[in-house]
Amino acid sequence: MIKFMKKINILIISIILVSFGVGVYFYPLMPERIVSHWNSNGQVNGYTSKFWGLFLMPIISTIMFLLFLLIPKIDPFKANVDKFRKYFDRFILAIIIFFFYVYILTIFWHLGYRFNFVGFLIPALSLLFYCAGILIQNAKRNWFIGIRTPWTLSSDDVWDKTHQLGGKLFKAAGIITLLGILFQTLAIYFVLIPILCFSLYLIIYSYLEYQKESR
Repeated sequence: MIKFMKKINILIISIILVSFGVGVYFYPLMPERIVSHWNSNGQVNGYTSKFWGLFLMPIISTIMFLLFLLIPKIDPFKANVDKFRKYFDRFILAIIIFFFYVYILTIFWHLGYRFNFVGFLIPALSLLFYCAGILIQNAKRNWFIGIRTPWTLSSDDVWDKTHQLGGKLFKAAGIITLLGILFQTLAIYFVLIPILCFSLYLIIYSYLEYQKESR
């Protein structure tokens, strides 16, 4: 397990360093204003300075990686986190790869390549949601990772039932998100509606399961 964690961490650090290297290399080639946002139709509707456009994503990736390293150490249920640590580490890697992918798309855009940004983003989001589903299904009770409601945190049984269902729903959300490729003008709804509805349902589900257990 320790060797596996070290391999994952080395890979994540390598991706972050490559991100910074890409930013340094392309800095002289980039315009003074960098696109920072595309709307749901794939049209540019936001800009930022060249420095933040090239280095914000690597900085965010670094901060998130350090935060994810800290979480297992400070969680009161550290022993539980250790039980699903390999899934947690893989999800961290998935997030860092996702950020790197978005970063590279931004670089290509400013090199003159034109494409529907939303169309390229949807498959990555779909895969990220599916990976979240895998993590959720394997997560044990803890304070930072998973579907944390007062009721899941109060009962291992409620936690397990909620997360087994939650993992399936997040995987389904990933598949539904992928359908946004077919309806790119409505893609934002394929992303947000399943996640919001499933999250709300899981909160209610955990409450109802806790009430059953209490009775």
